[in-house]
Amino acid sequence: MEEERSESRKQARVAMLELANMISVPMSLNAVIRLNVADAIWQGGSNAPLSASQILTRVLPSGVGDPENLQRILRMLSSHGVFAEHLNGSERTYSLTDVGKTLVTDSEGLSYAPYVLQHHQDALIRAWPLVHEAVLDPSTEPFVKVNGEPAYVYYRKKPEMNGLMQKAMSGVSVPFIKANGDDSTHTIRLTLLVNPYQVLSTGAAGESSKGTDFYNDYNGFFYRWQWVLTTWTDDECKLIMQNCNKALPEGGKLIACEPVLPKETDDSHKTRAILGEDIFVMTMYRTKGKQRTEEEFRQLGLSSGFRNFRAVYIDYFHVLEFRK
Repeated sequence: MEEERSESRKQARVAMLELANMISVPMSLNAVIRLNVADAIWQGGSNAPLSASQILTRVLPSGVGDPENLQRILRMLSSHGVFAEHLNGSERTYSLTDVGKTLVTDSEGLSYAPYVLQHHQDALIRAWPLVHEAVLDPSTEPFVKVNGEPAYVYYRKKPEMNGLMQKAMSGVSVPFIKANGDDSTHTIRLTLLVNPYQVLSTGAAGESSKGTDFYNDYNGFFYRWQWVLTTWTDDECKLIMQNCNKALPEGGKLIACEPVLPKETDDSHKTRAILGEDIFVMTMYRTKGKQRTEEEFRQLGLSSGFRNFRAVYIDYFHVLEFRK
């Protein structure tokens, strides 16, 4: 091993300390969401820099709370680009960056905040120490090992969890639709947006939140899904897509809106987000459910009987068109 006093070794040790403490990031995000910090700073669009004491005055009018501890959280999240820190003498104030603005509640009551909270519920947190079990025994998800049943079965018994998941999906999906709804250059996008948007979230035993049997119940000219194929194994995806293919008329389409892994791993925010979600799926929903590359999606389509495939990158997602 190279000299411990070398600059590269020093930076390596610091990098590992950062990784070991990364849990502070999502837990601090969870805290500022529960305290409604983003809306307090945003105030209808002003986004004026506020001190921790001023923020607490807005979120806790009773005057309780510890501004020093809040400032510690804000400083840490500022280092990750959620807040912008403004230093004036000894006073620190904070405004929202573009990343932080995703936590602001819009006119429809939506934001990315429920998506963050959904990931940090007690039942899910309990599963994380058992990620290694997905390697040792892929037959059972870590979530099942600590909670006794599959995640979607568990959710159905907990209305508050199911409701939070639906809000999380809407909070992520609606901005995606708004951002791309006026783009007419790709017919694949138009096809996805022909009818009012709906999110189909998979459930246990191959059922969607709409009650459709994913393995057998199909009809119509095209189907549109978002974040569905990710939570199924290759064999399950193939079966689902084969049944779609059988039900579709010639020229019919399956439109799947899914994150797509790049062929080569890089350190971009997008790749890290997709790979992080991949481990989340493995831990909570399906040990062999997974994120896929464009080529893996192409092969799934061909093996399911679809003749043509194309993909269009939009935002975090790719819109995947499988044509019969």
